Amino acid sequence: MNGYIVGAIVPIVLVLLRNSKRVKKRGVLVDVGGEPGYAIRNIRFPFPLETAWEGLSTLAELFEQSCKQNSNKSLLGTRKLISSEVEVTEDGRSFEKLHYGEYVWLTYAEAFAAVCYFASGLVQLGHKKGERVAIFADTREEWFIALQACFRRNVTVVTIYASLGEEALCHSLNETEVTTLICGAKELKKLVNISGQLDKIKHVICMDDEIPTAVSGRWAVTSFADVQRTGYENPVDADLPIAADVAVIMYTSGSTGLPKGVMLTHGNILATVAAVKTIIPGIGSKDVYLAYLPLAHILELAAEHLIVAVGGILGYGSPLTLTDTSSKIKPGTKGDASVLAPTLMVAVPAILDRVRDGVRKKVDAKGGLSKKLFDLAYSRRLSAINGSWFGAWGLEKYLWDLLVFKKVRAILGGRLRFLLSGGAPLSPDTQRFINICFGTPIGQGYGLTETCAGGTFSEVDDTSVGRVGAPLPCSFIKLVDWPKGGYLTSNSPMPRGEILIGGPNVTLGYFKNEEKTKESYRVDERGVRWFCTGDLGQFHSDGCLEIIDRKKDIVKLQHGEYVSLGKVETALSICPYVDNIMLHADPFHSFCVALVVASQQMVEDWASKQGITFTDFADLCEKEETIKEVHSSLAQTAKKSRLEKFEIPAKIKLISSPWTPESGLVTAALKIKREAIRRAFSEDLAKLYAS
Repeated sequence: MNGYIVGAIVPIVLVLLRNSKRVKKRGVLVDVGGEPGYAIRNIRFPFPLETAWEGLSTLAELFEQSCKQNSNKSLLGTRKLISSEVEVTEDGRSFEKLHYGEYVWLTYAEAFAAVCYFASGLVQLGHKKGERVAIFADTREEWFIALQACFRRNVTVVTIYASLGEEALCHSLNETEVTTLICGAKELKKLVNISGQLDKIKHVICMDDEIPTAVSGRWAVTSFADVQRTGYENPVDADLPIAADVAVIMYTSGSTGLPKGVMLTHGNILATVAAVKTIIPGIGSKDVYLAYLPLAHILELAAEHLIVAVGGILGYGSPLTLTDTSSKIKPGTKGDASVLAPTLMVAVPAILDRVRDGVRKKVDAKGGLSKKLFDLAYSRRLSAINGSWFGAWGLEKYLWDLLVFKKVRAILGGRLRFLLSGGAPLSPDTQRFINICFGTPIGQGYGLTETCAGGTFSEVDDTSVGRVGAPLPCSFIKLVDWPKGGYLTSNSPMPRGEILIGGPNVTLGYFKNEEKTKESYRVDERGVRWFCTGDLGQFHSDGCLEIIDRKKDIVKLQHGEYVSLGKVETALSICPYVDNIMLHADPFHSFCVALVVASQQMVEDWASKQGITFTDFADLCEKEETIKEVHSSLAQTAKKSRLEKFEIPAKIKLISSPWTPESGLVTAALKIKREAIRRAFSEDLAKLYAS
């Protein structure tokens, strides 16, 4: 009997003890200069961190030191292409399917030699001191080598998304007066149409050995391998930069118009890399990182430098070959994650949402006992993660991991121990799904290109959702009043306001755009540089930040209600029928409408069960019953997310074609381009309001 009493009392005592624990402080108030506000710093660092390596102040020095310390260890890996096939579907569409083999590796010593050869080859090619190089390609081994080679010659690199449209591409290359362009064969073909509009380019280096014949005679095109060979035969001494030198002019994805070039110094990027190193537990030479996001994005560029800094391994992949079921992977062959088995990854929320949806679709398709087991395991672990001592802990957790979640974890290689999410808000539903199914903590980060991705970062023991953590050790975070929207640091129970980020990670400004620089950047009387983000946030009592709105995304409806477009889109994106969504609010109307990119598999599965016939997916999306079903599901999702009635779209338009970077409707980081979508679907939006 005593055993039963103990068994009943112990959980109650544990719950009481847990609830009595003090909240862990992660950020504390700090006195800063500039305009009045509510400022927080990282609790472990009284002053902003600039470097974590004594005597090192540039990325070039960091790379060289790491190569010397880890000379015989693998650094850069690329999978060998075995075959490429074109698959034609019944409706006549063709898709490329790739069969890749194992990874082929360069050691740190070999990578350093390759960088030195390429740096010397640039000089021999005729690239002069003070001229700029642009890299216009998908993420790959040669991208990283070219970047480091430019750093060894103190050459500023202009980074351009491979998915950028012709107008934005011309603007970026001409504004920076690039003389040498490094790209892949695919990107080189894109340049043919605009070659007459590019003023300054003298040299083109193609990362692939097979140079497209269409560009012959337009420029002097040299293969990447030939540049390295020339450098090997004619070595040139390094011309290393200092911390204040501009390492990169990084063009934003242009979500609100033509992209702006942000000037990032070596010191800026190094500060972020040093700060993140202090946050990820146990990061070191045993870690394997899967590099697949665009290197033209500061999140990926900073992450790869961090892995190099700690002596880790970089294996390259792509979003289209990431898993065994990715669109470009030949059926029956392995995706990048299965082969590499990474321990660390970075992802944007849109990719994590797709992973979540993919797993759920498989579970729903199996049905029966498998689905019941999955749902039970998930609910038991969710209860535990949400703080209940009566959820699945200990042996029960181990059994669920073994019986249910082991197969899910194999999707990303089975060894993932930490995942960083950034670039956009991550929905609480997706965060919990990844926590449970992949058994890994997610570090949610908040930052911008203008702050070198540095701002805040949630720590591994912070299991809360909807927040982005405390300030990184390199940053101060300050909230300032925005009276127009009612966001004030005096608000209760939490101070609210526009978010300003200050510290050594804050960049110099926008290239050749003094007006925008003055508008967004400040330097206070203590010499600290600040960036005004335009985002609105609130601080929790433990010093962690929550992003609640964006100034430009708040619309006042006809009857005076304020709608935060981004907040509503994040909430509705977890609806199973939604692949993408853009909410639209008009100040002259009392309700919102939405453009919904429908999830083809989910909508067609529903139609099949309902016995609805259709000619193609576009036809199905036009049917009244389909619109009614998706609209109803959105309303249910909105209710679960506790949205106000005026925030829920009253009418929707279903879109059958996905929004891709190539279409110009989303950025390379898969964030929606609101203005571009409004222009493209202006008639549809007008009809929604008119009807």
